[in-house]
Amino acid sequence: MSLLIEDRNRVRTLTLDRPDALNAFNEALYDATTDALRAAADDPGVAVVLLTGNGRAFSAGTDLLEMHARATDPGFVPGRHGFVGLLDALVDLPKPLVCAVNGVGLGIGATVLGFADLAFMSTTARLKCPFTSLGVAPEAASSYLLPRLVGRQDAAWALLSAEWITAAEALEMGLVWRVCEPDDLLPEARRHAEVLAARPISSLVAVKRTMTEPLRAGIDAARQRENAAFAELMGGPANLEALTAFAEGREPDFTSLPPGW
Repeated sequence: MSLLIEDRNRVRTLTLDRPDALNAFNEALYDATTDALRAAADDPGVAVVLLTGNGRAFSAGTDLLEMHARATDPGFVPGRHGFVGLLDALVDLPKPLVCAVNGVGLGIGATVLGFADLAFMSTTARLKCPFTSLGVAPEAASSYLLPRLVGRQDAAWALLSAEWITAAEALEMGLVWRVCEPDDLLPEARRHAEVLAARPISSLVAVKRTMTEPLRAGIDAARQRENAAFAELMGGPANLEALTAFAEGREPDFTSLPPGW
């Protein structure tokens, strides 16, 4: 099982559990997490969802080996929900989402914070939005949510540079709410989640709805723009060079690509 589920004091903790793969999302993990978020949304005994990772990573994002197979193998069979299904579940989650970033977060392991109502991060964790280093476009409505969360220039740096963001930088720019020592991270995240979970679920849902409903149209439009750009770039020269370099264990070389790429 690639996802651990635990209930305590009306908090449902979802722990990404592919530590050998740095909790990267393969199709099975996308499906399991989507199902778990939908189940939590529908469960009247769950007030808050806490998302974290097992091992030294929060999530390394989409599994690049599967991404390479998707781009090159006509026989690749996707999961039931996939990346799109996970995003739908995050957008539709009516209850507070608390993220505890325990380690490395790349791609969706970073952009998921745009959907977090509270985000905690270990002092030893790092985040990266690696889109330009993969020759693709932003995802998860990050082109809309990140500028709202951290401001245009911090968002531009995160999305354009594909450079690492430290915990201190994430806190300073407002990408996370609290930074904790590694051993304190999960207890602190759980303590705050349980404070929320002690409130009436109906009120929690109402507060979150009134905060997020004005963003729905912007999120939907951003996802459409990102999907179009991603489809245009996926499998293109830059993306194939990046994925091939990853499979070969080397750094990509974008300097020899055709003009415009």
